[in-house]
This record gives sequence, structure tokens and C-alpha cells, in this order.
Amino acid sequence: MAVEELQSIIRCQILEEQNFKEEDSALFQLAGQRYIDEVHTDQLLEIIQNEKNKAIIKNMGWNLVGPVVRCLLWNNKEDDKRKDYFLMLNLLVKLYNAKELLLGLLELIEEPSGKQISEIILLLLQPLQTVIQKLHNNMAYSAGLALSTLWNQLSLLPVPYSKEQIQTDDYGLCQCCKALIEFTKPFVEEVIDDKENSLQNEKLKDELLKFCFKSLKYPLLTAQFLEQPEEAENDPLRCFASEIIGFLSAMGDPFPKMIFNHGRKKRTWNYLEFEEEENKQLADSMASLAYLVFVLGMGIDQLPLVFSPSYLLQLNMGHAEVFLQRTEESVFSKGLNLLENGLLRMEDNSLLHQYLEIKSFLTVPQGLVKVMTLRPTETLRKKSLAVLQLYINKLDSQGKYTLFRCLLNTSNHSGVEAFIIQNIKNQIDVSLKTTPNNKWFTGPQLISLLDLVLFLPEGAETDLLQNSDRIMASLNLLRYLVIKDNENDCHTGLWTEPGKIENNFLKPLHPGLNMSKAHYEAEIKNSQENSQEVQKCKDLCSITVGGEEIPNMPPEMQLKVLHSALFTFDLIESVLARVEELMR
Repeated sequence: MAVEELQSIIRCQILEEQNFKEEDSALFQLAGQRYIDEVHTDQLLEIIQNEKNKAIIKNMGWNLVGPVVRCLLWNNKEDDKRKDYFLMLNLLVKLYNAKELLLGLLELIEEPSGKQISEIILLLLQPLQTVIQKLHNNMAYSAGLALSTLWNQLSLLPVPYSKEQIQTDDYGLCQCCKALIEFTKPFVEEVIDDKENSLQNEKLKDELLKFCFKSLKYPLLTAQFLEQPEEAENDPLRCFASEIIGFLSAMGDPFPKMIFNHGRKKRTWNYLEFEEEENKQLADSMASLAYLVFVLGMGIDQLPLVFSPSYLLQLNMGHAEVFLQRTEESVFSKGLNLLENGLLRMEDNSLLHQYLEIKSFLTVPQGLVKVMTLRPTETLRKKSLAVLQLYINKLDSQGKYTLFRCLLNTSNHSGVEAFIIQNIKNQIDVSLKTTPNNKWFTGPQLISLLDLVLFLPEGAETDLLQNSDRIMASLNLLRYLVIKDNENDCHTGLWTEPGKIENNFLKPLHPGLNMSKAHYEAEIKNSQENSQEVQKCKDLCSITVGGEEIPNMPPEMQLKVLHSALFTFDLIESVLARVEELMR
């Protein structure tokens, strides 16, 4: 049946192109589809290869592309007919109108979802490249449209995170990244080889640079690269990143200029110009680029060696801020590594306090605090703490002082405040051992800082358990000051306002401790009285501590929690007594 239908339009061989009718196209499509359905691939291939049918294929060949592509997608990969389908597809691409074929292929690429996205992209990249190269006079627009469509589809796929996910590549993203490089290379080479810098090639460069920056955002911003040397060589995403940086280096302005342009309200790289609105979208890409260059060392040999460590830190502080504003753990980790990389280049105490006038130099440590206190992953929290300490170490004295004040006012976390107070104690200790004493951690400046440390936020009503870390750190600092700086020397200025410290901090602690201990002792008594009934009904109980309900747990576990709280209060009371004894 299919043979008869197709033979009925062979008359079209003698027609000129303008004489083909719509019904001819419909009949050709129907017959060709039936050839495929009835697996007459040999006969159909002969018809396509027949020179006499060239006009037919040139004008109506697109009607066969879709069915052929679907056969390649759906048929078993071991099917011996696949070779014929591939040959058909290549012939159709070669013969059919390139402009219409471009749009048709992109429509096919946009159709699938899930794992089929990578399958059809891998199948059609080579035909798509051939079609674009045929459109030489309109190559820039065609390549830009194709790259944008491909990127939009790929961005729907999850980025593999672990080594196992990269190796299995379930969604085919890694394969697609490798294939995309091969797809893009001829167009990059055309830009590089253009000696006349024609307008057409400048436009092509524009499209290619935009694709590179899009790739830096996805998948490279969230990609977790393999770290072991033997693994890194075979890491497809790392290889993709290296190729993208190579493209940027080959096509753009000098690579350092691209890196150091970050932060301007309006920046231009060759033909490519970004306005302020676009810069917001570009920030992720530039942060990703900075990580690849400074942490992984890709292309770093092209950067001049004349830049100071503080300038490089300033450059990357904004990128670290971008990383820390994201929610993905892999991105957080990159931000920490980038910041650590910049800080390790500097000597301790060498980062001038004037840098804190730059917004990111205060927002980044605040971002580190959020990671330390809010992220569920312990390794990230520990790394954030270590990087924050490293940052503190690099600041000069006034910078440390300014940062301490900032974090004490903004962290709202007892553990973080205790960490800052311990750092204040360390700086006072260094100052007392230095001649002359550092003015930022002695005298009036220190007293102003201690006003933020030696007080209870809500007086005697303060939740002592919730604030126990801060309170213990404050008491230990005060004990240290009383022992190290006697009233006659008064280097720190502590003895100029002992009454203020006593009224704002020491006195309110006594009634606060009494109320807290009484409350927890009552809860222990109630829990013990109810334990027998709870055991009989084999149920879990809950109690309220400090206005918040402790999650349901066995009574014996709740008793441990309550006794632990009492132990904390006893410890605070013991240190408080010692401090008051020393101050008399």
C-alpha cells in the first residue's frame, strides 16, 4: 500500500519547485510514514538517494525528518535498521531547505522531557551543526538560537552531585556537555580565524560568549567537581569547564580584563555589552568563573602576578557573597573555598580596616554566621567557623574591632556571640603583652565594646539556658580582665566603671539564676511524679521549658535534659561567684 501511494507522487519528479502543491506534501508525508511503519526502510532509502527525486526531497523532505528521528529514539539500539535511519537523516539534512530544517530540528529538541532531553540532543547535535554551517550568511542568529534552545532544555536536567551520579550520568547531562563542546568548536574557530573582524563574526562572537556565560551558571555553578587528581582528569564537568574557559580566553578580551571587570555598573567585553539589570543575572556566572580560576586554577597562568593579595580578596569577596546567598550546599562549599583561597594569600593582621567600608566585607562574615547556625550539614558549619576565624585573623586591629561590634549586634545567636567574645579576649591578651597597648582593645574603645558583652538582653528575665554560651564566655572574659589588669594599672579601663558592669550584668544574674533553677527543679519533680503513669500507658510525655515545648521523648531522656540544664546554671553560678570575689 505504501509503495503504491509513494509511486503516485513520483510524477512530482518532473515538476518545478514552485509547482508543488500542499496535497503533494501531505501525500508524500503519509506515504513516507507508512514506509517507515511497514519497515520498508531499504525502499525508502533508495527513493531518498535517487537523484531524480532531489526536487521532491528538497521541498518535502522535512515531513520525513520527524518520523525518522522518532524511530531512532524509540527503536532498540541494536536494531539493524538504525544505520539506514541515520543515513536517511543525514541525506535529508543535506538536501532539505536549511532555514526550515533549523526551525524543525529545534522544535524536535523542545518536545521531550526527562531523560529523553539528552537523548534527542545527542542525536540531533551533528545534524544541527551541519544545518547552521549551511546558513553561513545568517550563522550568528542561527547559532545563537540553537545554543539558547539547547541550554534551555539542558537546564531542565538535574546536575549530578556525587562521584557515582557523575559516573552513571542517568540524565545524560555529562554526555551532552561533552557533545556541546564539539558542537560549538567550529563556530569558535570561525570567530578566531576571522582576520577581517566582520560584523557577522562579531555577532557570532556575541552569541558564543553569551552561551559561555550561561554555561558558567548552569551547570557549572552548582556542579561538584571531583577533587582527586586521578579522578579530575576524567571528570566530564571539569573538562566542560576547562573548555568553556578556553573559549572565553580565545574569543573575549584578554582574560584578566574579563575577570577584573566585575563590579562595574556597565561593562563591555568586545561586542558583548551588559547593562546593570543584566549584571544581576551575570553575577552567578562571574562567581562561577572566579571559582574555576582561583580555586581550581583554570586559566590562572594568564593572570598577571602584580596584583596584591588584598586586591584579589576584594575582587573575590563579591563572588563569595553571591555563593553564600544561594541555597545549594555545593554552592555554599564553593563560596567557602573561594573565600579561604583569597584569605590564605594574606599575612595575618594585614587586611586594612578601610576594606570594611565595602559592603561585601561585612555581609560575607554575616553570611558565614548564617551557614554556621542554619545549615544542617556539620562539615559546612565547621568550615564556615574556620573561615570566619581566618578572616578575623587577617584584619588589622581596628578591622577586628569593627567586625566584632557588627557581629555582636547582628548574629542573634548565643554560640556565635560566645565565639566573638573569645576572640575579643584573645585580642585583649595580645594587646596587654604589647608596648604600647593597642588602643582598640584597651581603654575607652574596649569599654565601649564591653558594653555590648557584659549585659543581659532582658535583665533578670533573660532566658539563661538559651544564652548560656554567651553568658559563660562573658563571665570568663570578665574573670580574665580582673585577674590580668589590676585596679592600680587599669590598662583596659575595666576599673573605671565597675558599678556599671555590676548593675547591667552581675546583679541581674542572681535573680535570673534563682528563677531558672526553681523552674527546672519543679519540672524535674513533675516529671518524676508522672513517670510511673507514663510507663503504665507506655506513652511519651512532653514538658515546657523556657516557654518552648521539649519534643516528645521518653521520661528518662527528659530528666537528663533537665538535669543538664541545672548543671549549666550551677556552672554559671560558680564562675559568677568567683568573679564577684575577685572584684571585691
